[in-house]
Amino acid sequence: MPVVTWDHVHLRSPDPEATATWLRDILGGEIIRGPGRIDVQLGGAKVFIAEVTQGDGVNAAPVTPYQGLDHFGLTVKDIDAVAAEIKAKGVEFTKEPTTIRPGVRICFIRGPQGISIELLERDKKYV
Repeated sequence: MPVVTWDHVHLRSPDPEATATWLRDILGGEIIRGPGRIDVQLGGAKVFIAEVTQGDGVNAAPVTPYQGLDHFGLTVKDIDAVAAEIKAKGVEFTKEPTTIRPGVRICFIRGPQGISIELLERDKKYV
């Protein structure tokens, strides 16, 4: 069996700078600039952001939920405080914070280009 580790998540955006800024300002990511590119270090993962331009053959974002890659999830501490903080910044919630089973609370937010992002908090005794 092969051994794999995560390398990156790749996003496409008509405005990579705005997408990177959103990931920094809302979720605390660190913007990393390289020659001709912008990436974000977010929660231990690299997020590559490629520019989408008119006529490049990239399809519009689907509306969630949909088949295939549906969302990515990020762990937070004190989900209710995090939700209140980012709601005050105008972030759209597609699912408000809720307990889905004992010790696990989640919410979903909509990021740039309709990206669905899950925020979750796990009680230590359920990890």
